Amino acid sequence: MKLMQLASALLLTSVLPTIAVTQGLSPAERRIVASIDAGSPAAVSLLERLVNINSGTHNFAGVRAVADALAPEFQKLGFSTRWSPGASWNRAGHLVAEWKGNGSGRKLLLIGHLDTVFEQDSPFQKFERVGTDSARGPGIADMKGGNVVMLLALKALKDAGLLEQLQVTAVLTGDEEDSGRPIDKARADLTSAAEWADIALGFENGPEAPHVAVIARRGSTTWWLRTSGTPSHSSQVFRPEVGSGAIYEMARILSQFHDSLSNDPPLTFNPGVIVGGTTVTFDAVQNRGTAFGKTNVVAESAYVAGDLRALTPEQLARTKATMQRITARHYNRTGATLTIDDAYPPFAPSDGNRKLLALLDQGSRDAGLPAVAAVDPARAGAADISFVAGRVEAGLDGLGLKGRADHTVNETADLRMLTVQAKRAAILMSRLAAGREK
Repeated sequence: MKLMQLASALLLTSVLPTIAVTQGLSPAERRIVASIDAGSPAAVSLLERLVNINSGTHNFAGVRAVADALAPEFQKLGFSTRWSPGASWNRAGHLVAEWKGNGSGRKLLLIGHLDTVFEQDSPFQKFERVGTDSARGPGIADMKGGNVVMLLALKALKDAGLLEQLQVTAVLTGDEEDSGRPIDKARADLTSAAEWADIALGFENGPEAPHVAVIARRGSTTWWLRTSGTPSHSSQVFRPEVGSGAIYEMARILSQFHDSLSNDPPLTFNPGVIVGGTTVTFDAVQNRGTAFGKTNVVAESAYVAGDLRALTPEQLARTKATMQRITARHYNRTGATLTIDDAYPPFAPSDGNRKLLALLDQGSRDAGLPAVAAVDPARAGAADISFVAGRVEAGLDGLGLKGRADHTVNETADLRMLTVQAKRAAILMSRLAAGREK
């Protein structure tokens, strides 16, 4: 066998249970496992149907169509569902499903999303089998597969007679890939549910590694910096009455940002686009601009846009204060204005999150599945679970369908992980119902 073929075979083998035993499970949890195994073919069929509906964030009708396909699946389990229209934040809206159970069980918030990065003009539109165990398709891993994992786990809990012991709200947002504004309105359904809930579980796909979960995510913050200078003939640059110009001022600030912020891991800080000259235009929505200037003219304006990603609120606050302090120091006859927009807050690691991971890991091993470890937060991007930080006792993400190359036309899911992830999630929820995380 060729080296690459051998490596691929070993990788495929690594995602499967190495010990097909479930001695560590209760009788009800064994019923969970049996239900998920029996429901796998129908789950794959539902996944194919969802993937074949284009639901790029800006295809509002498509996002609603995915919600319309999922709502009956929740209703079959006894959930009430409602559509939360997104006109006030310029997006399609969100699907909210609620289950009251016996009215006294642990309150779980389950988080998913309906949209993908693939709009109607994308060439990538359909579900396609790749061999026996994998499939390609837009959003198959991120995160239509996660929504199916969620439903498969909930059905197994109901079949095992355990769902009654929980109270569940599922919020499936319609704009996770490109959030509406204002962000507080766009995430009001999610934050309201988080205020109600005890525990939050996110069904994003997470990193490609099959046996990891997410106990921490860095936030996503966008920043814009504009500098100004005194236009003059270039032969007069640096004179007291002219100063250094806008481009030198921008270079000063960016250089000091780099030196001050690049040694505080896992913080990342990146200027993504820059324009400067005599006349500058910039479209902050499309991140594109134009600049006109001459080599013999001191620059009057410069503009840069970038992002930063911090792990904790404290790290974010410290970074923003450093940026403002650096910006406020000016070269002679220049000015600068820094604008910061906190889109996704940090989802910081916590003892509660670690306890959830430990419970997930133990349940996985009890079911004869591989152990589950925490992923490095530097490998996990921003996601909707960040909005529950500080509102719930604990949260855990990355419970969705595993795959690779998400956000590209090669997005592929390992269909064998559908049942693996559903078993892990359902056993975790069954043990939360029993209060075992305490």
